[in-house]
Amino acid sequence: MATDYDAPRKNDDDHESIEAIKEGSTDGGGHGETDVRALEEAFGFASEAIPDDLDGVAVVPVQQDEFTCSECFIVKHHSLLSRKKKTGPVCIECD
Repeated sequence: MATDYDAPRKNDDDHESIEAIKEGSTDGGGHGETDVRALEEAFGFASEAIPDDLDGVAVVPVQQDEFTCSECFIVKHHSLLSRKKKTGPVCIECD
């Protein structure tokens, strides 16, 4: 089905009044508060999936056979090194 993108998107009778918009507000008075639960439901993820603390995560420094690409800033194995520029090493994916 073809869509006419130049056509007006709303009719004049579709506009809501300011009072109706304020009444439909769910943020508790419009003080800039965000309903996190509503956002989680809208985007399809839950905060339970994200851990609160990351104490159990071990951070490993860059190894001798690895480098950090100066373009994408991802740590890569030295076999993925394409060339070295003035700014630093570049991986084959960024070259």
